[in-house]
Amino acid sequence: MRRIVFLAVLIWTSLTPALVGAQDAQLAQQYFRDGEYEKAALLYQKLFEQNEQNDYIFERYIECLLATEDFATAEASIKKQIKKMPQNSTNYVLLGKLLERQYRDDDALAQYREGIAKLPADRYQVVRLANAFITSNKYELAIEAYEKGAELLKDTQVFSFNLGDLYRMKGDTPKMIENYLNSIDADPTRLNNLKTVFQRYLFPEDFKELQKQLYARMQDGAEKEYHAELLAWVFIQQKDYNSALRQAKALDRRMQENGGRVFRLAEVAANDGDYDAAISGYDYIVAQKGPASSFYIDARTEALRCRRNKIVEGYQYTEQELRALELQFNAFLDEFGRTKITAPVILDLAELQAVYLNDLDQAISLLSKMIEYPGTEPAVQATGKIRLADYYLMKGEVWDATLLYSQVDKDFKEDVLGQEARFQNARLSYFNGDFQWAQAQFEILKAATSRLIANDALDLSVFIMDNLGLDSTATALGMYADAELLVFQNRFDEAFSKMDSLVLLFPEHSLQDDVWYLKAKVFSRKRDYAQAALMYQAIMEKYPEDIRADNSMFELAELYETHLNDVEKAKALYEKIFIDYSGSTFAVEARKRFRKLRGDNI
Repeated sequence: MRRIVFLAVLIWTSLTPALVGAQDAQLAQQYFRDGEYEKAALLYQKLFEQNEQNDYIFERYIECLLATEDFATAEASIKKQIKKMPQNSTNYVLLGKLLERQYRDDDALAQYREGIAKLPADRYQVVRLANAFITSNKYELAIEAYEKGAELLKDTQVFSFNLGDLYRMKGDTPKMIENYLNSIDADPTRLNNLKTVFQRYLFPEDFKELQKQLYARMQDGAEKEYHAELLAWVFIQQKDYNSALRQAKALDRRMQENGGRVFRLAEVAANDGDYDAAISGYDYIVAQKGPASSFYIDARTEALRCRRNKIVEGYQYTEQELRALELQFNAFLDEFGRTKITAPVILDLAELQAVYLNDLDQAISLLSKMIEYPGTEPAVQATGKIRLADYYLMKGEVWDATLLYSQVDKDFKEDVLGQEARFQNARLSYFNGDFQWAQAQFEILKAATSRLIANDALDLSVFIMDNLGLDSTATALGMYADAELLVFQNRFDEAFSKMDSLVLLFPEHSLQDDVWYLKAKVFSRKRDYAQAALMYQAIMEKYPEDIRADNSMFELAELYETHLNDVEKAKALYEKIFIDYSGSTFAVEARKRFRKLRGDNI
């Protein structure tokens, strides 16, 4: 029993100093936080006397002395510590800060420089001294510390990343880029990390400097693969996809790759609307890699899609160009067959024939066969059915259209494709004058997972509700729905005639702005953008509170941005949307486009 008691006493006596020290440290910290620096100084002094190797406690002790302006004690303590540990450079920083507090700036700078001069060839000590300078916002001295450390360690690139950070803090972009590039030379695995840094901190004009420095390194004979990869990335940031693809192709050849790098970059260019660059990338894979490449068929397919998009989105196409594109599609299908594999290409060809060449019979024949191909991916088959239903509706064959929409709705009930088919079926009922049933379906579709479908359903639901009660026979709304169907069928002259009759028969009806809006959409389809702009402007001026006002404003802003070449007017309209119509479904997109046109780095 006595032995147990003895052991307990022994353990207690050995733990007591540690427990007391911990309590003193906590109490000192509390005093420091509360601003009771005199009490904190006494405890930190006591703790430091117990452990003179603890730099943190010593620094806290000096901070307390500075706070109480006991400069004499602080100076004596720091000098004593420097005498004991002359190679601990951070003590010179403490002394410099003390001298600065006494307005002895020249003496302080001498101590800072002394700390740098006394640096040992120790990476940890170099980083500690530099961080001590950074904490005091003395970036120039931190740079000197890193440069002296690199010299001592005989490694010019060891602190290049740290130097890049410092020059970034100073706002010296060329030196920042130079040192960050040095850090990649030291460690190429940093490449993706530095892309993130450059994207976050470089302004659009700074990428020219990065490009210039990369060129200089590549021309000095020290070119590495990661230089070309980074240069390609710089071109992408500048949306210069042709130059980016040149680098990607060079890397593909040098590293004997399979074309994957070029394919991915061509996809980026295509998604950004630079179809010429994208086609160049896809054609490179087709020509240089050949059928043996795993990207060959996809490259052929995407090149066709880009050629189609380039023509139809350019709005300046001729029938001759469309026919030439149709021949290219058919040549592709003759080579690879009309099967489940090429079904997506068939979808694109059918759209070209139906929407742009007005060859509905050919498009319907093509899709009728495609949806029967065995093994076709269900989503592709369903999309084919929706498109086929659209084309039947364009021909006036309503029964065939509604049957196909209903099939997709049933097979994809909880999917976006099912919602799209349900929306198209509801719109068909609207075209046929069954407004109450259509409005009930649109109400349900307001909760669709697709934002586009939900927004369109909301617009049509509100539109029917607003106009159905104004005319007990619903004649005016029926005439407007007829006009919309005629527009959908590309029968524009008949649609204009129907709209003019509506305005003549119902001159005071609230559908006036809707008629102008529909006419504006037709003028845009016919590429008469000036006339479309007049329609949108009239709606904005005469019906600023109506449902079409924000739609018209957004459409007009798009016209100014893309076709009427007036960026300032586009900016003003986008800004008006997100300020005056902040609840509009277009507000978020308008803000994004405004910032882009203003030159913000989004």
